[in-house]
Amino acid sequence: MKKGKVYLVGAGPGDADLISVKAVKLLKQADIVLYDYLVNVELLDYCSDDCEKVYVGKRDKQHTYPQEEINRMLADYTEKYNCVVRLKGGDPFVFGRGVEEIQTMVANEIDYEVVPGITSGVAVPAYMGIPVTARNVASSVAFVTGHSAKGSYTHVDFQALAKAVDTLVVYMGVTNTSRIMKELKAGGKSGDTPVALIRWGTYPEQEMVKGTIGTIVSTLKGSGFKPPALMVVGEVVNFSDKLNPIVFEAKEKMTK
Repeated sequence: MKKGKVYLVGAGPGDADLISVKAVKLLKQADIVLYDYLVNVELLDYCSDDCEKVYVGKRDKQHTYPQEEINRMLADYTEKYNCVVRLKGGDPFVFGRGVEEIQTMVANEIDYEVVPGITSGVAVPAYMGIPVTARNVASSVAFVTGHSAKGSYTHVDFQALAKAVDTLVVYMGVTNTSRIMKELKAGGKSGDTPVALIRWGTYPEQEMVKGTIGTIVSTLKGSGFKPPALMVVGEVVNFSDKLNPIVFEAKEKMTK
């Protein structure tokens, strides 16, 4: 029996208007969609009434399904459906565990296709008036994770990165902010280097907390600022004082 095809689709960083035209076409023809926590649920409105929708989201210490189970589900659904869409926040290949899911498709000889999405590491700072590169200010940028696949502290060498790049964008790093700041300082990064933490970036609820490597930890204490959030370290953060952040029209709060 011929198996269906799996599409790993990047949903973008949050704002529903940032999804690609190709992604929208696939959602319209999908027989089933498996979607993540950080996917804007407004995107599911593109799906047909007959489309099955399965939430497989992961939050901090709250996983609806383990990754291995999601991999198995994708493979199993191709026995029943022709078009299986795996809708992932941001881009499937930027800290999205897309490789693990594709490896399962390859191992089971299942046809697949990857549809890139806009990653939050670029879009989220932009919506707050922060370019990740800027002439004469930042000619290099690194995208890193703030924790490991098992949820513990990341293995990223922040001390080495301290002087290696101008802008550092850290995904999932809020809970490890103190350790990251200590390592950057130990690596030679000035304590006066600007730092921004952006929560729910590109959504109407987006908010930003700013400080420096030396002050951001104390600023966060008692602020109630929680993940999901993105961290930006570097002089580019100062542009947020000069370039206006995106301002959304008032609308109902996003629901999951």
